[in-house]
Amino acid sequence: MSDCIFCKIVAGEIPGNRLYEDDEVIAFHDIHPMAPVHFMIVPKTHVDSLAHCSAREQALLGKILLLAPRLAAEQGLDTGFRTMINTGRGGGQEIFHLHVHVFGGGDHLPKM
Repeated sequence: MSDCIFCKIVAGEIPGNRLYEDDEVIAFHDIHPMAPVHFMIVPKTHVDSLAHCSAREQALLGKILLLAPRLAAEQGLDTGFRTMINTGRGGGQEIFHLHVHVFGGGDHLPKM
């Protein structure tokens, strides 16, 4: 999508502090971190939200969830981390391209 900021990061039109990239996903640090470590894992294919996924994205979603602990460990989150997927306006989603937040480090996480 031409106006999607994550599609522009995937395409290299906007720089991002990349942690990981392969043919299907990209991971980069959030520009407004909520914790000492805060990055996102984003599929390269545009999908509006988790609510727009189908069986077609099953393997991709599994890949993202298995990548999260690996990248978290590489970022020093050895005592744990939080993942979050905001879905739809009512779920707090601000950028309508599926993404998984991974954050942690220190005692800075808000209580759930």
